[in-house]
Amino acid sequence: MTGLADAALLSAVAIGSVRGSSALGAARWPRRSPRAAILLWQALGLGGGLAAIGALIELGVPPGATSVANGITQVAAAAADGRLFPVGQPVLPIFLRLASLIMGLALLARLCSVLVTSSAVVIRARRRQRALLALLGRGDPKAPGVLVVDYPAAAAYCLPGLRSRIVVSVGALDLLRPAELAAVLAHERAHLRERHDLVVLPFTALRRAFGWSRVCADAHKSVALLIEMLADDRALRARPARALAGALARFGTAGCAESAPAGALAVSGAAREGDMAARVTRIMTPVPPIALAVRVAVVCSATLIVVVPIALLVLPN
Repeated sequence: MTGLADAALLSAVAIGSVRGSSALGAARWPRRSPRAAILLWQALGLGGGLAAIGALIELGVPPGATSVANGITQVAAAAADGRLFPVGQPVLPIFLRLASLIMGLALLARLCSVLVTSSAVVIRARRRQRALLALLGRGDPKAPGVLVVDYPAAAAYCLPGLRSRIVVSVGALDLLRPAELAAVLAHERAHLRERHDLVVLPFTALRRAFGWSRVCADAHKSVALLIEMLADDRALRARPARALAGALARFGTAGCAESAPAGALAVSGAAREGDMAARVTRIMTPVPPIALAVRVAVVCSATLIVVVPIALLVLPN
């Protein structure tokens, strides 16, 4: 019964994570505290995935198993010895357990493979971009330490990695005032410094794995917007709010929301209808972050969402 109880609890965590993701996507408080909201998004994704996998595996391991690892070992040993379907025992319960175990392991393999695939796609895209920038990029006294490309449309983005780069187009240099350009560069440096590309990568992988899921799509869009807001906040520590808001407004009116190449992060990224306006409004009319007690509650909730599935899967029954 312990395995069934653990499976029921893991199922509850998985279902709760899906419902929590829907509620978080519709909430307004994440824009007040992007860092706390991103942490909760990460916990819901990781904890929900572990719980879904764990529930299937818990239902699939033999009743006498002392742990998930022990149960999988027992099934593997029985399969090697030809004892999966002992003579005299009902076939249907054994078949259902095996089907559940296989589905759990297949889901784990799917999530791992899509994460590796997404990482490889990003690495290849960045490698191609670096090769192009080595040929086309140049320095410009208007933007020290930045690569400038002769592209008429306004574009500004960063290319994260071991050899990170910030790239702006000639169109962006012509479009932005000096103070606005400095604010944009501060925004891009925040992306690079805090490695926001690694934050959004798992959500990109989830969206790739479950393209049919509205929850995964909304999670990806929400986290993409929150990392832009987080970079905005970092840039505002050194640059005036009016300069950054003005730059975003110019990018928005110039229609360059999709200017970033694959594997890059752009100052105008995550632009759904109304997102750019929301960022400008947030910059010009800031609101205080959520209360400290609420942030502590968010951190504790995120910890529990991840720790509970891991404890149920790792600790012996």
